[in-house]
Amino acid sequence: MKGGNLTVWSFFFLEGFSRYPKLEIVLFIFSLVMYLITLLGNSTLILITVLDSRLQTPMYFFLGNLSFMDICYTSASIPTLLVNLLSSQKTIVFSGCMVQMYLSLAMGSTECVLLAVMAYDRYVAICHPLRYPIIMNRQVCVQMATVSWVTGCVTALLETSFALRVPLCRNLIDHFTCEILAVLKLACTSSLLMDMIMLVVSVLLLPIPMLLICISYVFILSTILRISSAEGRNKAFSTCGAHLTVVILYFGAALSMYLKPSSSSSQEVDKIISLLYGVLTPMLNPIIYSLRNKEVKGAVRKVLGQTPLYQTHENL
Repeated sequence: MKGGNLTVWSFFFLEGFSRYPKLEIVLFIFSLVMYLITLLGNSTLILITVLDSRLQTPMYFFLGNLSFMDICYTSASIPTLLVNLLSSQKTIVFSGCMVQMYLSLAMGSTECVLLAVMAYDRYVAICHPLRYPIIMNRQVCVQMATVSWVTGCVTALLETSFALRVPLCRNLIDHFTCEILAVLKLACTSSLLMDMIMLVVSVLLLPIPMLLICISYVFILSTILRISSAEGRNKAFSTCGAHLTVVILYFGAALSMYLKPSSSSSQEVDKIISLLYGVLTPMLNPIIYSLRNKEVKGAVRKVLGQTPLYQTHENL
């Protein structure tokens, strides 16, 4: 539908991976399995942090928020991808496309801020252990989580609202989801304002949180190296290892998508990176946090009724 100089489309075609029809069934199985594991793993983490009093600490409170984010993030795009991989008509209505864009941006932006908050939590736990319960009290944790959510949702609303104003000359999105960069490639003319907004938001939500995380870990590493016992150092490293692994996976994929020259790779490579970013990372988060965590394993067994209630030491 056209009006004046503005073109408004009622629906979009999603190119997805239709150029490789033989690959679509493989991607469908891969995406479905990863999505189901993501839902199961993250839902289990949320459940045990609510039901087990031993896990009602700041670290697991933030981890529960992270798990909820991952469920929302994958659910915003993966169901549409699964349907389109089996369909010959790969379409999405305009309103659905905008909702999908907003949710993906909001959850991704919130996670950037939350990972920086979690790094600060580890900094306080290791560098100021005696003051940790006072500094990271329940009220402070709720406030920090709220700031993460509000920051992510507001910046996503800003980006989406400005993207709605950009006139689009085509309705074929060369992507499997309504990813904002792919949608903006349909613009009739380049928008300096939109480009500036994307740049400012990307800098605020990628390099700045990464810098704060790096600063936190500089202090953490300095403190760990001063611990005299090997057992103490190993315990301190283990409390940070999972978070640091998630940070590397998440920011590595995000930086490759949003802070690279537009001509540095093909759109097909961008799709693969986006798929891994949207499916693999959320799936791995609960696995990474549970792999060497006795408290989480014990809580899962207790919830499943395999072991009685028992007390273990709390994580830092």
